[in-house]
Amino acid sequence: MASTSTSTSVSDLLARADTLAKSNPKEAEALYKQILTSTSSSTAGTNTTPDPTVLRDQETALVKLGELYRDQKYAAGLAEVITASRAFMSSTAKAKTAKLIRTLLDFFSAIPNSQQIQIKTLTDNIAWAKQEKRIFLKHSLETRLVALQLEARQFTPALALIETLLTELKKLDDKMILTEVHLLESRVYRGIGNMAKAKASLTSSRTAANSIYCPPYLQSQLDMQSGILHAEDKDYSTAYSYFFEAFENLSAAGEEGLSGKPQDKEKEDGAKEPGVGGDSEKGKNAQGQVGQALSALKYMLLCKVMLNLPEDVNALLTLKLANSYAQTRDVQSMRAVARAHQRRDLKEFGEVLREYREELQSDPTIRTHLSELYDTLFEGNLKRVVEPYSVVEIGYVAEQVGQERQSVESKLSKMILDKTLFGVLDQGRDCLIIYDEPEADNTYGAAIDTIEQISKVVESLYAKSRSLNHESGNVGMEVYVVVVVVVVIVGVANDTNTNSTKKNTSMLME
Repeated sequence: MASTSTSTSVSDLLARADTLAKSNPKEAEALYKQILTSTSSSTAGTNTTPDPTVLRDQETALVKLGELYRDQKYAAGLAEVITASRAFMSSTAKAKTAKLIRTLLDFFSAIPNSQQIQIKTLTDNIAWAKQEKRIFLKHSLETRLVALQLEARQFTPALALIETLLTELKKLDDKMILTEVHLLESRVYRGIGNMAKAKASLTSSRTAANSIYCPPYLQSQLDMQSGILHAEDKDYSTAYSYFFEAFENLSAAGEEGLSGKPQDKEKEDGAKEPGVGGDSEKGKNAQGQVGQALSALKYMLLCKVMLNLPEDVNALLTLKLANSYAQTRDVQSMRAVARAHQRRDLKEFGEVLREYREELQSDPTIRTHLSELYDTLFEGNLKRVVEPYSVVEIGYVAEQVGQERQSVESKLSKMILDKTLFGVLDQGRDCLIIYDEPEADNTYGAAIDTIEQISKVVESLYAKSRSLNHESGNVGMEVYVVVVVVVVIVGVANDTNTNSTKKNTSMLME
């Protein structure tokens, strides 16, 4: 009877706190904490099984308090909620524990500049899971920690944690998390510029994924990483095909509101229990997939631009799946890049980069390739300006391309050193002296061909001399061979006509 009255009062407190969550957050916070304190004290010191209604109310209060701190952008408070929830988690099923922790940790994504607090919270919870011997929860949290370290560009600790994690996962033969960790490893190696190991890790991830059912979201991530690595190798056609596959899967899953993310597994426990996250978690996953789909679409447009097919950008955006993203700033930024590239207008290209700085510079993949595209356009504009002249002032060139004089001079120096432009910078006259492109001199190639012909003559005559010596015992033939070789070499040295040299060697062979 007491239990019934307690649950009724707790339910009333929950309803009241929900009502006050937006109008009076402070009072709502106090009510949620009161629920957690009262339910904990009511079960403390007893050996009886906790009332399921009380546990459900406490679970709801934890999630609601986490949502309150999320809406207030209070990362430290959310970390305290996760730490305080451990007492509650000790009395719940392990599968529900994993789901509850994941739900609370997901709230950090809406709080800006909370990476360091997330990393600290994850580190503490990993230590707790290890102490409680919740191995699969520990692996799930470590995988999330690696992703955060990758986002924070902490590559060295990420690789160290991946190495330990892979050793444990291979013993357990958990293919699902193994696929995720190898994919993260590929991203880390790509971040430090080790493309060979990035490709090897991606291959390992695909191998593990082929032996299990790979959820659509994870398969899309594999396709995205494959496309990124192919783009790094300048194979934009293959990269486009991978991005297109990822875009189709992510768009379809996002529209349906389905989550293909692999769930955290607690194999020590039986069936998972419903109740945590619910529709809000499903909606968040769907929203995340829509964001990933937008990234895949941007990469597709980038590939078209890098393939010198900027006119295909507008046609691509008429597709049914892409049409819903056409008015977003991210897509508008790529459309502006394609337009500037099509016009070969370096000034317009620079203006686009400044106007859409957040959309184009925040993604390292797009930033890297657009930097290369900018350099290519810069070189093309410089060549077009200086092409009619033999001597041209650097200031005039800078004025024509719409760039600062110092950057133009630096770029011209680099082009001369790379031999994409033949000329010299005259610092005294402040001008560029342009030379005609030198004709290819095939003297060395002709010399190598002549030496090869001589080698054939010597081998042929040596074979004949061996044959004659064997038949008649004529030892004078060896002297004849040496004399002929000397004559040929002298003839080559004195003859500048390669064709006549080849003719002489052919006569000697006869």
